[in-house]
Amino acid sequence: MVKINIIIVGVEGQGVEMADDILGEVALEAGLAVKKMDMQGIAQHDGSIVTQLRVGEKGAAPLTGEDEADILLAFEKREAARWSDYLRPGASAVVNDLTIPPLSVGPGGESLPKDDEITDIFRNSVANVMLIKGSQRVAEMGDRTVLSAFMLGALSILLPFNPGLWEKVIARQLPPKILDINLAAFKQGRRDMLEMFSTMTDEDSCDTKTHDDDCGCH
Repeated sequence: MVKINIIIVGVEGQGVEMADDILGEVALEAGLAVKKMDMQGIAQHDGSIVTQLRVGEKGAAPLTGEDEADILLAFEKREAARWSDYLRPGASAVVNDLTIPPLSVGPGGESLPKDDEITDIFRNSVANVMLIKGSQRVAEMGDRTVLSAFMLGALSILLPFNPGLWEKVIARQLPPKILDINLAAFKQGRRDMLEMFSTMTDEDSCDTKTHDDDCGCH
């Protein structure tokens, strides 16, 4: 039985809520139970947005405790580091290579952590960290508002749902005038993640250059 605990984090305006809604619908379409919790009103900090989903576990509470999450999808690196303690040993973190200074950064405020400090936090917390250039990619596409779709595309490689199902839900959730660019961003996120996996493959893994979305390896 599929049982996956997922945390999605970012800041206001990045599309975290959209990603949460689409992921939940995909899991429901696949016939799985879904429990969700939006924690914006519980633990908001410098515009932080946090959502948690438990997929495939009927009757479970939506909140995930420390060392319980299987996957962290982070739209921003500081938020990723802030929630790293919730990852279980061997979990995966898909992190957008972007740092947004918090409101408190400035004279007399907290200092902005450096990339190597954030990396060290993950090194102590999780085995598999995948840093992807989501913000750069969508800027190259000419529409920064499709970051959510890009991040979902990257995430989709780690989940047991066919890409056709993802695209069906995205098409249902979004208006036609922005659908094509969002589907393109979703597919780009998948390609970038598969390319990243190609550098991590071993002898027992499939060749991602000829990877079939139905092969089951990702």
